Amino acid sequence: MTEVSSLQKLRYAYQPKLPALFVKAGLKVKAVEGGATSSVGQPDTIRPLFPNTFGRPIVTFQSDASSDARPLKVGVLLSGGQAPGGHNIISGLFDALRKHHHESKLFGFENGPGGLVKNKYREIDAAFVDRYRNTGGFDIIGSDRTKLESEEKHIIPAIKNCEALGLNALVIVGGDDSNTNGGMLAEYLLARKNPLLVIGCPKTIDGDLKNEHVETSFGFDTASKLYSELIGNIATDVNSAKKYWHFIRLMGRSASHITLECALQTHANIAIISEEVEARKQTLKALVEEIAGVVAENAARGRNFGVALIPEGLLEFIPEMKVMVHELNEILAKEGKSFNELGSDVERVEFIYGRLTPASAQAVKSLPMTLQLQLLTERDKAGNVPFSKIETEKLLIDMVAARLKEMKAGGLFKGEFSAQNHFLGYEGRCSPPSNFDADYCYSLGFTAAALAAAGKTGYMAVVRNLSKAHDQWQPGGIPLTMMMNIERRKGKDMPVIRKSLVELDSAPFKEFAAKRDAWKYTSEYLCPGPIQFFGPSEVCDAITKTMALESARS
Repeated sequence: MTEVSSLQKLRYAYQPKLPALFVKAGLKVKAVEGGATSSVGQPDTIRPLFPNTFGRPIVTFQSDASSDARPLKVGVLLSGGQAPGGHNIISGLFDALRKHHHESKLFGFENGPGGLVKNKYREIDAAFVDRYRNTGGFDIIGSDRTKLESEEKHIIPAIKNCEALGLNALVIVGGDDSNTNGGMLAEYLLARKNPLLVIGCPKTIDGDLKNEHVETSFGFDTASKLYSELIGNIATDVNSAKKYWHFIRLMGRSASHITLECALQTHANIAIISEEVEARKQTLKALVEEIAGVVAENAARGRNFGVALIPEGLLEFIPEMKVMVHELNEILAKEGKSFNELGSDVERVEFIYGRLTPASAQAVKSLPMTLQLQLLTERDKAGNVPFSKIETEKLLIDMVAARLKEMKAGGLFKGEFSAQNHFLGYEGRCSPPSNFDADYCYSLGFTAAALAAAGKTGYMAVVRNLSKAHDQWQPGGIPLTMMMNIERRKGKDMPVIRKSLVELDSAPFKEFAAKRDAWKYTSEYLCPGPIQFFGPSEVCDAITKTMALESARS
């Protein structure tokens, strides 16, 4: 890179904050083991699948000046979609290894797990890593979504490539699927008495990789703040022009954490929380009726404008849609070959109609034909409907407009409805990380190195107490099997790390639920503004509303 911005130059020089333990001791630490653990779901099914890694203890660290300082060779890869802070995982890992022993080496596998399988790598040195410190993106070594599924095609070549480099450990930076693969790889290696260690780091802007030990996944802080800035800007425009309803779809295929956080940050008039829709067993028709009612009431108060936030995975949580999609996934898992051989869209639609239950067939038919075809023909790598590609905000705009037309004819709506649609997605994945994410990821890199030095495998690096000052942060590790349950994938029951959904009894949701009625019919929008990197700590080091509320409750 021959030219960089003024901000980039300043961010290169930023020194991320670390837990006090690492500041004082570096990697002169020892692992302290707690009691045995279980899985979050179906332990009797998961235990036999992971006989060597199931039940391992939670690990914390304490200073130990006598700890072994032998050189380590570690490989690292970035897996799945980008998240702000990934570069600081690598820079933290690099710095920690060098502090541990000057002969330690770090190798980055290029373009994710695919690079691991194809043996595409580079050794990471100080001059190289310095160009990426505190910056957004995954361009330092790239990423992809290759699954380590096939023993012959993926696992054996990957292990051979690690052995050829003499690696002691492999660090996988990824989400729930990537770290599930890491857990399976760790089990595979232990079963064959292979000493290669596998360590994970929690990544996803969606915020759905968390539990009592993983307080947040990295990238969520930055992405939700960036989206909140854009929503705040749109809300200011709405309040200025006073003529549009803006329907904004937000990242979060399987959970509504981002939508909830952005609602708390901006006070949007409407924010749909998918988990609540499911809990209320709310149909698509009922949801449209509810939104139309808010629009009509605003119009009655002289307001033909507003902001509505919609999680991208909403349709998957609407009961009739959820049942229909489950049936679709099962049908296509079993009869996909026959389905794919059909020559026209009409034949494919009829093929599916004839195999769905009547209620699910009706649910499909209630959707526009373009959306029906999208449901039938597109699948993600897990074999499921790719809800992130469905333009739910446009669907809701069309259905709300149709309902308001009916209401106007009946004298129930006397205003105007003009809508704009937005999808805030990729804008948030590669932003320069907030100070929180820069610090958190750097600390995760150190923690992963500490786990490697301690000889721990099948673990995820965690840093706890994140709502406190950084010198009170607590690094450690939890077994990957501890986060697993059984889910249906490609027509089969499989062990996977369970996604964390919005809990309706959680402090963040309760805060939202207590205030949303007051936000529905007002213009009391908040405009958080852009992420601040320099200035007062209460501005540039602020944590998310979600984390603040969760920590206050605990």
